[in-house]
Amino acid sequence: MVIEFTNVGKLVGLNDFLSDALGSVSDCGNSPLLVLHENKPAFYVVPAKAWASICGQPQALERVGAGEDGIVERTTPHPPSNPRTAQNGFAVPAQSEQRDFEKKNNFATLAAKLLDLEWERVERHEFCAGSVGIQKNRLDAHVLPFFRYVAPTQVTHVDLEGFVSRLTQHQLSATTISQYLVLVRKLLKLAVRQGLLKEVPEFPRIKVGTQPRAMLSLDEYRKLASTALKMSRSSVSAPPLKSTEGRRDRFWVAPRNMLLAPDMFWVIRFMVNAFVRPGDLRQLKNKHVTVVRGETVYLRLNLPETKKHNKPIVSMQAAVQVYEAALRHTKSQGLGSPEDYVFLPAEKDRNYALAVLGFWFKWVMREAGLPTTDDKNRPRTLYCLRHTSIMFRLLYGQGIDMLTLARNARTSVQMIERFYASSLDGEMNVLMIQSRRTKKSKT
Repeated sequence: MVIEFTNVGKLVGLNDFLSDALGSVSDCGNSPLLVLHENKPAFYVVPAKAWASICGQPQALERVGAGEDGIVERTTPHPPSNPRTAQNGFAVPAQSEQRDFEKKNNFATLAAKLLDLEWERVERHEFCAGSVGIQKNRLDAHVLPFFRYVAPTQVTHVDLEGFVSRLTQHQLSATTISQYLVLVRKLLKLAVRQGLLKEVPEFPRIKVGTQPRAMLSLDEYRKLASTALKMSRSSVSAPPLKSTEGRRDRFWVAPRNMLLAPDMFWVIRFMVNAFVRPGDLRQLKNKHVTVVRGETVYLRLNLPETKKHNKPIVSMQAAVQVYEAALRHTKSQGLGSPEDYVFLPAEKDRNYALAVLGFWFKWVMREAGLPTTDDKNRPRTLYCLRHTSIMFRLLYGQGIDMLTLARNARTSVQMIERFYASSLDGEMNVLMIQSRRTKKSKT
């Protein structure tokens, strides 16, 4: 006899059931107990009373005629008191409830709900809007395509390991794979809160190593800046061919940006002297910049909050000259208002503006004869200028402490130690290593 239960009294994991079988069954009353193994149905346990009702339901007597004893009786089952009672005596959920469960039990619905919750966090200023966009891109790129035909109630560690294999085959880094798993964990935790799962399955362990960014030496920085200045003054045009082979196919580089503008020279010097990230350049407006002239001359940068840091950034004195030169050039073009951007102000699409700066940086690196990777094969991109600015302070700054540097660069001491100072060795600061304390003179 095959019996299908359309409603159960309780769900319990296999380990919990084995540790207290009688207690688990007693908590169900007269309803079956469903035992799960790795979030999949393993077997049912039916209490005695429920089994008795399955094997023989109470009978009712119907008088239909006279027999030897004067009465002929025919047994008929009692009609169910509830119209939603199944043939086995257990309540059957309405079809609408079943459809509602099936609608929830898929990753597409969970993903939509998760994004709604993340946008609520953005409204509470707990989360960055850009991070929500990254999550959506990752959902569309790999999460939903992989789990399209897998219900959240059926996900096991085997499925998660298969997902990691997919990401590995797409040559994603260990850090990116780990971030994808964080997103999948969020979805499964949401499934637990909605009653679809009892617990989140075990996740694969991904070892994430520290990948410090490349930097420029002082000579390389000077050569890069001087090359950018010469190229902008000579109105040199980007070559139609790539440095390797094939024609350049960059649809986002407009013809007007095939000539190197002076902004590239200013950006190189500004980033090394102002500790900013490339993303800060994208949103840096004149209203965010204040020139301070006192005992020292510097820029105070009141940038919008980035990575939960909102304190002003204090620049080196050289950044003042760069900003004032860029502002004079901008005003000569009829721009330069507080709401205008400092670099490439004519480009209203700021993602495009940042992409142009990245394109120019690689172009100038090649023209300067500088390697596009360092001795550890780490790529040198526009971001390495921020690394260079922090490393220059560690190498050439006098008595600067790590906490002050971290606060001013809108990062943490731990991040500087892991991603910036990790490439600092004793030979880089050999004079400090060999320095001696001076004896105090007796008075």
